[in-house]
Amino acid sequence: MVNLKTLKKTMSESYKILEKYIKDMSSETADIETYIFVKDYIHKYQLNLDITSKALKNKLVEICTTLKFEDKETNTKKSYFEIVFATIIKVDDEIKEKKELEKIILCDVQKDIYPDLEKSFLNLLHNSGYPGIKFEKKIDFEDLYNKKFN
Repeated sequence: MVNLKTLKKTMSESYKILEKYIKDMSSETADIETYIFVKDYIHKYQLNLDITSKALKNKLVEICTTLKFEDKETNTKKSYFEIVFATIIKVDDEIKEKKELEKIILCDVQKDIYPDLEKSFLNLLHNSGYPGIKFEKKIDFEDLYNKKFN
């Protein structure tokens, strides 16, 4: 039987978040006509997620999590919203397997940083003139990871 306390402890000790910050943020709405159009159709916009990572020295990894909120339709009037959230982690020396590292980057770190990332992104949208935006569905990083690798 797996002891959840031990498992949780092991997971959190496999890496340490050293820094996290907004690397880039963008909100683009061309003109008032576009703004008015988007205000009526923003409920059709889709949230997209992209995660990239780059190894640094001394078991450090930079992870960039990008959220884009965009209209996939062929409308000419569109707004564009994007945030790139960077996280620097130090990976424990015990982590040797590529699969373990992938899970840390794509799942574990994402679960840790997502509340801050989502709050920052919603603030961007609200401050861009779209105060009613909420993301009803939470991203299940565990499920996404399992679908990708299993």
